[in-house]
Amino acid sequence: MPVRKLKEFLDQNGVKYVSVSHSPAFTAQEIAASAHIPGKELAKTVMVIIDGKMAMAVLPASYNVDLSALKATAGSDEVTLASEEEFKNLFPDCEPGAMPPFGNLYDMPVYAAESLAEDDQIVFNAGSHTELVRLSFADYVRLVQPKIGQFSVHA
Repeated sequence: MPVRKLKEFLDQNGVKYVSVSHSPAFTAQEIAASAHIPGKELAKTVMVIIDGKMAMAVLPASYNVDLSALKATAGSDEVTLASEEEFKNLFPDCEPGAMPPFGNLYDMPVYAAESLAEDDQIVFNAGSHTELVRLSFADYVRLVQPKIGQFSVHA
């Protein structure tokens, strides 16, 4: 079960969270609608390649990544979107495209959009296309220690 690694990590760190089951959904907006969660509250994980290394960009489902702004946030020379082919094998315990925004569990950097901090809680894929996890944004930042920046724009 894909979500086990994540829940064990949250439990070990004393984090309060809620699991939310929903019918199968694959895009961030479908998931938000299926689980009755505002798109702004649902955090999606977009895989990017920053100066040749895989990284996670985490932002509200109703936003898009501004690659130029992410490049400035990362202080890098080049940022591109990663194809599923390039990252699918990095998350063997997750369904394709459903990885949680916990790059620290996969040894990769995480960049979180400042716009996520506008809500006290975030909700995100828990490794499958049928389960989400909700927790406080403060706990997320404490555990993941993402670099926070302004790189999301309304879709």
